[in-house]
Amino acid sequence: MSFVFDIAAAQQASAIGKYNQAIQNRNAQVAEQEAQAIEQQKELDIQKFDQQFAQLQGETKTKIFKSGAELSGSGLRILRTNAEQAEIEKDIIEYNAKIGQSRAFEQANFARMQGNLARMQARQAELGYYAKAASSLQSYGGSGSSLLSGGGNQGVRVGDMP
Repeated sequence: MSFVFDIAAAQQASAIGKYNQAIQNRNAQVAEQEAQAIEQQKELDIQKFDQQFAQLQGETKTKIFKSGAELSGSGLRILRTNAEQAEIEKDIIEYNAKIGQSRAFEQANFARMQGNLARMQARQAELGYYAKAASSLQSYGGSGSSLLSGGGNQGVRVGDMP
């Protein structure tokens, strides 16, 4: 009668595989949400930077005018240099965000692969238990015919196993 335990073990292996796959799929969703959060944070960082840059440029213009200079020559060069540096800084913010998003998406893909692997391993274990159950059935009844054909009707037939 060990085949009953083998069938239960097969069902348990399947359940464990599905559970582990569900956990990894959830981990993948979390990583994808992290990628979205990185994108949103990047947008906020750029907006905040633009505001700070506008304030800096305004203060710079004020200082240039207070000094009695015009917005030409060195004053204009200062504003242009500030603008160039601002573009570089925004590029760095975007680059860092893309790196973070790539990492998050890679984590999501890896989690899905781990989930699929867990499910495949569980399926292999499940099939092994079913094979063991079939072997037990065969050895229990010789050819299994007395058990399967109504002699001591146990309610289990090889064709009914999932």
